[in-house]
Amino acid sequence: MSGLLLIRCDVISSVQVEASLELEKKTRCDLERDKKKLEGDLKLCMDSVKDLENQKENLEDRLKKKDSELVQIHERLEDEQTLSVHLQKKMKELQTRIEELEEALEAERACRVKAERQRNDIATELEELGEKLEEAGGASAAQLALSRKREADLQKMRRELEEAGLHHEAVAAGLRRKHSDSVAELSEQIDALQRVRQKLEKEKSEVRLEADDLAVSVEQLSRAKGAVEKMCRVYEDQLNESRSRADELQRQLAEVSAQKARALTETAECGRRLEERDALIGQLQRFKASLSQDTENLKKQLEEDSKARVALAHAVQANRQDCSLLKEQLEEEQEARAELQRALSLANGQVVQWRAKYETEAVLKMEELEDAKKKLVVKLQSAEEASEAAQAKSSSLERTKQRLQNEVDDLAAELLRSNAAAVALDRKQRNFDQLKAADGQAELEASQRESLSLSTELLRLKSSYEEALDHLETLKRENKNLQEEILELTEQIGEEGKTIHELERTKKILHMEKSDIRAALEEAEGTLEHEESKNLRVQMELQQIRNEIERKTAEKDEEMETLRRNQQRRLDSMQASLEAESRGRSEALRLKKKMESDLNEMEVQLAHANRQAAESQRIIRHLQTQVKEQQVELQDEVQAANRLQEQLVLLERRSALTAAEEAELRAALEQTDRARKTSESELLEAADRVGLLSSQNAALLNQKRKLEMDLSLLTGEVDEAVQESRSAGEKAKKAVTDAALMAEELKKEQDSSSQLERSRRSMEATVRDLQVKLDEAEQSAQRGGRKQLAWIRFCCFVKELTLQSEEDRKTLLRMQELIEKLQAKAKSYKRQAESAEEQVSNTSVRVRRIQHELDAAAERGLWWVRPGPVRSVAHIWSLLTETFVFLQMSD
Repeated sequence: MSGLLLIRCDVISSVQVEASLELEKKTRCDLERDKKKLEGDLKLCMDSVKDLENQKENLEDRLKKKDSELVQIHERLEDEQTLSVHLQKKMKELQTRIEELEEALEAERACRVKAERQRNDIATELEELGEKLEEAGGASAAQLALSRKREADLQKMRRELEEAGLHHEAVAAGLRRKHSDSVAELSEQIDALQRVRQKLEKEKSEVRLEADDLAVSVEQLSRAKGAVEKMCRVYEDQLNESRSRADELQRQLAEVSAQKARALTETAECGRRLEERDALIGQLQRFKASLSQDTENLKKQLEEDSKARVALAHAVQANRQDCSLLKEQLEEEQEARAELQRALSLANGQVVQWRAKYETEAVLKMEELEDAKKKLVVKLQSAEEASEAAQAKSSSLERTKQRLQNEVDDLAAELLRSNAAAVALDRKQRNFDQLKAADGQAELEASQRESLSLSTELLRLKSSYEEALDHLETLKRENKNLQEEILELTEQIGEEGKTIHELERTKKILHMEKSDIRAALEEAEGTLEHEESKNLRVQMELQQIRNEIERKTAEKDEEMETLRRNQQRRLDSMQASLEAESRGRSEALRLKKKMESDLNEMEVQLAHANRQAAESQRIIRHLQTQVKEQQVELQDEVQAANRLQEQLVLLERRSALTAAEEAELRAALEQTDRARKTSESELLEAADRVGLLSSQNAALLNQKRKLEMDLSLLTGEVDEAVQESRSAGEKAKKAVTDAALMAEELKKEQDSSSQLERSRRSMEATVRDLQVKLDEAEQSAQRGGRKQLAWIRFCCFVKELTLQSEEDRKTLLRMQELIEKLQAKAKSYKRQAESAEEQVSNTSVRVRRIQHELDAAAERGLWWVRPGPVRSVAHIWSLLTETFVFLQMSD
């Protein structure tokens, strides 16, 4: 009856466990559906993150394009600077040539003045001598002598005059040839100048039209500039509003992501709990099967013991019969031995008698005695052999008797032991069945309570998850609206970029026109300088022939004045166009600065977005690692089902309940001590121990596999961290090389700036000299065209110098800013490399720690398997709780 009651209790408990298992399966299906929904939401979030990364890549491409355009603009500026330096060198060479020609003209003028003075002196002396000759017509002999002397002097003077006349005629002939050549050249030059004048007039009309077009375009650009500035202000306001909205949305997204992470962790905890329950139910089923097998084994052992008892009883009876037979044989052998001893004593008496007879009757009956002696010797030998055989037989019988007595004693002791073992087994079977029923009932009640708590937590998580979904949908709608606004803003920015590109194209056209105008101005200046030099030569040559030269010079002066007026008008128009171009250039520089500031802001935003993305990825990885660790911990909790509530409290309040953990560890140690003491008395539970140890060994092997998987993941993370550190080192190296290149470029720019400063100083000195010369030329010159031309040249030269110095200063400032940025980037790369090295060191320490834990777990697994005294179920559970707490503390 007691067996039927136990079977009925087992059936009822199995039905209840199966019902709770079905409920747990339903809750698990619901949790899996919720998990799938959350995974879909996570995919949507990942898609949004990918879209943001694509937008980031587009912005980086735009930034690269802008950087390439800036590099092209810098190259064009450098080309213009080289052209300006080349033109300045040409201007210096032309100025030196002009000075040399002016010195040659002054030398020729001085020679001509000297020759004219000598000619005038000689003519005055000739006139004086003629007057003296006429007055001294009636002079005396002394006067005749004097007159002869004077005639000789006159002849000398006449010869000298003739020689001078011949020389002057030769000079005049050379001058005439030169004059004719110069006249031919001048006629050719006049024709060329007329052609050049026509060309210049055409170019002047074209330049005027272009200037009008440029003025119209400048007005349009100014209007467009005002409109663009207004639009930029509006866009800046919109961008600020969108940034504030984006910050709010980011905060809301962070809150939602935190809520979502909490919901995910709670769902993961529920899933782990369900898995724990499934594992616990499976373990209970395995435990039930093992108990049923143990009961069957015990029944089989009882049957075998009963059979062995019957066989032992039969064997004892057979041994008793054998013992009685052996006792009879021993008595018979003892009787035969006594008879042999009696026969031996009789034979000895006969020997003594026969010896006495031999002594008395030795001589008479010598032959008879010898025959009798031989017979007696034969009898003695046979008697000794018979006695030895009897002794051997008696010793063998003694040995068999002792062996049979020992076997009887062993069988009696074995019978007593088997009877005691059968009684103890019956008692232990009853106790074990009662303990099994009580443990199963307690575990069933605990699992039912935990399933109810899990169902309540699941309902609460479902409600919180639905609220999070609603909030996430609202955030998605707001995010879509913001994305639309961002797209509109990007389109507006693209339109502004197009307008800026058009402005840059117009700026390039203006630069080309400016270069053409400069080339035309230089050609005109060259032609003017050439004409001035030729005009000076012609004036020097035509001073001897005044009438023709004055007439031709007057014509030339009129032509030159007309040309100068035209050139003055062209220079005025070009000056106006240059001023307009300088204004446009200043506006373009201002727009360029504004674009650079916008680019810097966009770079800052991109860096902020990159940091946020890196932080989010790092947080996701950290959360993944935490989720994995918590999964491992919860899987460890499955193995410690009787301590589930305390261990959950430890997991949730680990930082605040260290004292409670110590108390629990002490309690676990006390339990292990008690279990050890009880396990020493429970030596006959080997089958239960083997089954439990096998299951525990499998669980520990699974734990070891999980730890090895975690180790592989950590090694992957270490590899990623090493790769990140290498990439950061490469970036730092690139930054260092870029900084070195920029430093070299800065040195080059500094050298060029110092050279430009030196050239500026030399040009200032030359400007001062030219100012002095211009003052002298103003005092000496009769006409004002040359003065005005020199003043215009001087003004153009000074403006070009000021513009070049400003551009050099701006380039220096820009290079300094770039160097500071590169230094900041290098510092940031160094910090990233240091942080990557710290991460690598931390991960390596963590890998070593986990390796030690794996080794310890492997040693523990081997300790579970090693042979030893049989332990009870409570002892096994206490040891499992101890290992779980140790793993928790190590984590």
